[in-house]
Amino acid sequence: MKKGIRLILSILVCELIGISGSFFTIASISTWYRTLNKPFFSPPNWIFGPVWAILYLMMGISAYLIWAEGLKKKKVKEALLFFAVQLILNFSWSLIFFGLQLPFSAFINIVTLWLAILATILRFNKISKTAGYLLIPYILWVSFASVLNLAIVILNK
Repeated sequence: MKKGIRLILSILVCELIGISGSFFTIASISTWYRTLNKPFFSPPNWIFGPVWAILYLMMGISAYLIWAEGLKKKKVKEALLFFAVQLILNFSWSLIFFGLQLPFSAFINIVTLWLAILATILRFNKISKTAGYLLIPYILWVSFASVLNLAIVILNK
C-alpha cells in the first residue's frame, strides 16, 4: 500500500472513532450533561470538538509512522495492538460517560485509557520518537479530562 494511502487511512480510522463517540456526546450535551454540577475549571462545550479533532489527527499520524516501519516486525505489531486498545478505550469512554450516563464507570475507563496511552507512547518511542511525541498532547488532554471526570463524580454524588 502506498505511503499516502496509509497516512490517510491511519488518520481516517482515528477521526472516525472520534466521530462515532461524538454521537453519544451530542445526544447528551443539551440534556443530561447540562444538568450536572461541573467544576470551575470545566471548559466551554464548544472547545472539545476542535481539540479532539486535532488530537485524532495527531494520533493518526503517529500510528502511520509506526505502521510505516513495517507490519512484519513484532515490535510494530505489538505497538499497534496497544494503539488499538487505547483507541477502543477512548471510544468506550464516550459511550459510558455520555451514552450510559455513568460518570464513575467512565472514570475507571479513563484511568485505564490513560495507562493504555502511556503504554502506547512507551512502545511507540522505541520505534519512532516522533510517533511517541505526537501522543504527548493526547495524554495531557486525557489527564485533564480525567480530573474533570473525577470532579463531576464528586460534585454529583
